[in-house]
Amino acid sequence: SRLENDVQTDDVGSIAFGIFQDGDVVHSNAFGIIDRDTSEPARPDHIYRTGSISKSITAVLMMMLAQDGLLNIDDPVSKFLPEIENIQNTRGNIPDITLSQLASHTSGLIREPNLEDAASGPIESWEDKVLASITKTRFQADPGDEYSYSNIGYGILGLALSRAAGVPFMDLVEERIFQTLGMNSSTFVLDDRLQPRLASGYDYENGVIDGTVPLLEHAGRGYKVPNGGVYSTIDDLANFSRIMTGEESHLLSEDQRKSMMLIKTPESETEGYGLGFSLSKHEAGFWWVSHGGSVAGYNAFLLFQPDSQLSIVLLRNYSGGVTNLGMVARELGDKLLSIR
Repeated sequence: SRLENDVQTDDVGSIAFGIFQDGDVVHSNAFGIIDRDTSEPARPDHIYRTGSISKSITAVLMMMLAQDGLLNIDDPVSKFLPEIENIQNTRGNIPDITLSQLASHTSGLIREPNLEDAASGPIESWEDKVLASITKTRFQADPGDEYSYSNIGYGILGLALSRAAGVPFMDLVEERIFQTLGMNSSTFVLDDRLQPRLASGYDYENGVIDGTVPLLEHAGRGYKVPNGGVYSTIDDLANFSRIMTGEESHLLSEDQRKSMMLIKTPESETEGYGLGFSLSKHEAGFWWVSHGGSVAGYNAFLLFQPDSQLSIVLLRNYSGGVTNLGMVARELGDKLLSIR
């Protein structure tokens, strides 16, 4: 297969992938090795970092809290996080940002805060890093005007959700999403039970393979928890997508679910971002919903088609390889849907 050849060509690590229909595994496999010291072969149940797929999980949590009446997604962030008033603004008065604008990357905030160690430091103190980052974050556009992908925006969102619920963010996700869906291999902090199944991450650039930074980052990546902190497996991510394909209908109402998959970014009507998901209209008229993820030493991609309940997940424990995970997922998905 193409993936197997790619992994052999790169000769760095592994790719795990799965195709799921109606929540059941149609096909799953893994190629390569999860650790360069032990040469342990990769299996579909190995655990990888998912990077920004964490944003999709944070957005789903937001909708669940809205459903519980703890917030309205159009509430100003300042209602729960008054510290947002300390944001830098070189554009005159400070406009109100809403929760949904953070979730759709239309808040107008810059991508990363201008704070030196924002993305490093222990996971336990991620909230302090968000608060310290706020004063070093500025607007690059007015809220609602444009799609501007913001990692710090999602850090702020996660903290605001936690304040709204009065429960620590990671606990909320563990209890409301991971445990409810039986995502037993998904977490923010690896414990002794999960550690043995972790695929070691490798940075791969210009022929040089280095596992130093990916290894260090398991201790924490500063504020980057709600926007990039989740570890998971292909099975668990497919399980997560069942919320959005409507198979796990007890978690989100039909209205809530569908509203997440409407384009909220102004640039195009066929390609854009909803609440926590990228959206793309196929020429055949149906929609692909997806999210990619990329952190030091790991790449991930989740793709699904809500009507046909087809999901495709790809996880890789090295960055810089020949495979474009998103492209492979789309090509595979197009092929599968045209067969049906």
